[in-house]
Amino acid sequence: MRLTRATLAHAAAALDMMLSFSGPADEALSAYFRRHPELGPQERAFVAEAAFAVLRRRPSLEAAAGGASPADMVAAAAMRVLGFSGRALDGLVDAALAQRIRGFRAETLPPAARADLPDWLWERLARQHGAEEAARISQGMLNAAPLDLRVNLARATRDDVRAQLAAAGIEAAPTRFSPAGLRVQGKPPINRLALFRDGLIEVQDEGSQLLAWLLAPRRGEMVADYCAGAGGKTLALAMLMRGTGRIYAMDVSGKRLAALAPRAARARVTSVHAITLSGEGDLRTKRLRGKLDGVLVDAPCSGFGTLRRNPDLKWRHGPEAITQLAAKQRAILSAASRLVKPGGRLLYATCSFLREENEDVADHFAASHPQFAPRSCSELLAAQRIPLDTGPNFRLWPHVHGTDGFFAGVFERTS
Repeated sequence: MRLTRATLAHAAAALDMMLSFSGPADEALSAYFRRHPELGPQERAFVAEAAFAVLRRRPSLEAAAGGASPADMVAAAAMRVLGFSGRALDGLVDAALAQRIRGFRAETLPPAARADLPDWLWERLARQHGAEEAARISQGMLNAAPLDLRVNLARATRDDVRAQLAAAGIEAAPTRFSPAGLRVQGKPPINRLALFRDGLIEVQDEGSQLLAWLLAPRRGEMVADYCAGAGGKTLALAMLMRGTGRIYAMDVSGKRLAALAPRAARARVTSVHAITLSGEGDLRTKRLRGKLDGVLVDAPCSGFGTLRRNPDLKWRHGPEAITQLAAKQRAILSAASRLVKPGGRLLYATCSFLREENEDVADHFAASHPQFAPRSCSELLAAQRIPLDTGPNFRLWPHVHGTDGFFAGVFERTS
């Protein structure tokens, strides 16, 4: 597309809204587009790509532009990330700015800025994984995430769905690890497809899909998705149970849970029962204590494993938030564990790459709950014929596995 002053100005204004961090970046961008219906598809695409490029690479683009003004950073993003030449911006931005952006060398930056991370987060990653691996991790978080679908295997096969997508002009390939996953080329409007309306597919990252196979619920069992949110993992569990048994979808947010009902209706799932919790000690869960075959705890976390999708998170969360989240995670995991019966399985998961939210929480739980024994995630996946060995705990990385970043630890109640 041909850039104009107006398009650059819109990108800068949208970015300015997003940098207020008053809410998620994608919601701020949607609000901006609602205020400006005159923007066409190409203009909207540029505004979104430029603004998210700045959120992903804020330190290096700010350094390249020589300042933190949204307009200057958008110009830097256009030239350094989106592939526009200086000639394309000729007359649209200050000539000295364009020259500076063109001549900037990122190698001159300190390590944190070169990784496009806040100083504290770079230091923590480097301490936990070493500087070289931290650089690879951060680089893997800078690219946009692919679009993954989960096929509802209770009602369709992956090959059939792939063929129907191809007939609609959409290219998709089986995911490397998830038996239900398809990775789509590009970003087609999936929600307009009959496959989506009929509940045969759901948008879900491959890594998130695999959590259902770690819990591995059987037909006729009773399980809970303790932090269910809008129910993506709930529906994946229902798929494995072939609509039998009972699944309790629990969350402290009734608003998030409300999104599950239409999704379950599309998937023709009737075995899900939603419970809005008042907190970790909710009285309505008392009758379920010690009765469930499996409990999935996808705990509230920093979300740093999803930085490809939500780059604003690295600027919205500081080290104090991680300390608070870890305390909350320990409390939630302990509360959820009371629902598991002897012989039942407890799965703790986050979409974070920080040890404080992952191994430290799992180790604390194991030390304080001797009635639970850790299980090897690699062995559990091997039993499901999934060829993925990340060690005793489940660990996924964008730069290694091509998924969002995930952690999981599995425990079995022995007494």
